[in-house]
This record gives sequence, structure tokens and C-alpha cells, in this order.
Amino acid sequence: MHLCKHKISIMIQDSVDLIERKKKFLSQIVESEMVWGLKGENGFATSNSSELEDEDGEPIGVVCFWGNPVLAEVCQTEDWESYLPTSIPLSDFIENWCVGMSNDGLLVGLNFDDAMIGFEFDPLDLILEIADEIQIQKKEIALQQFESLNALVQEIKKIL
Repeated sequence: MHLCKHKISIMIQDSVDLIERKKKFLSQIVESEMVWGLKGENGFATSNSSELEDEDGEPIGVVCFWGNPVLAEVCQTEDWESYLPTSIPLSDFIENWCVGMSNDGLLVGLNFDDAMIGFEFDPLDLILEIADEIQIQKKEIALQQFESLNALVQEIKKIL
């Protein structure tokens, strides 16, 4: 019975760590107004979800992003060894990347580590959390395709 309690404790700690990584990611990208990805010859770094599958039982694709270039550099190993940290303006990330990933049925991977452990997130839910963090930090983000971030948030809430 003691071993079972130990496994549950580790799982809870891992969940807490992932939630903290998500909070750090949100804080960093809103503060810097920049999101970081690893870009290679074939595009940005992707992985497969360890949690979710599509209707055919295949893992859902995850596009990985980090809150700063140093965290991205940690993952420049194996398949991503030749990939380089690449910045994406936050407004572009919100409007084009997150909306596009949602349309493509992909997830967002936040602050993955070198063991490929990170927070997997629905892109539209991420936009809502980014909007909350923008309010907390008392910032404003100008969008090109939407009148305002609030207008985009209202559209997302209708969908979800």
C-alpha cells in the first residue's frame, strides 16, 4: 500500500509542476510579448500527445512552445538538435498560431523539458488564459484580424 501512495504523490507533484510551468509560460510571454518555438528545415518542433488521441486512436499532434529561448534551447536534442529558437510576436501567436492550430485539431505544448514532459493545452483555451494574464499584467495587445482581444475572447466563448 505504501508504494501506491508514493506513486500518487509523484503524480500529484508532476501535475503541480506542469501547472507551475503553464503559469510561468503565461507570465513570460505576456511580459515579453514574445513566444518561442524551435524551428528546423521542416517547420516548428512537434510531438505527439501523451494524453489525447483522435477518433482513429492516434495521438493528437502537439506543437511545442516556450516562454523564453533558454527553455527552448534545453530541448535542442535528438530530433530537434538542428532546430533553432525562433521568436513569434504574441499577437501573431494568438491570432494565427493558436487559431490555426485549433482549426487543424492540434494541441499546444507549453515549456516542454528535455524529457519531453510539458503541459498540453487546447489552443483556444490557451488564448483565454493569455487574455486573463494580459489583464493581470495590465497590458494591451493589438490584433490585426480582430477588433480587440476581447472580441476574439467573446468569439471563442461562443465556440466553447
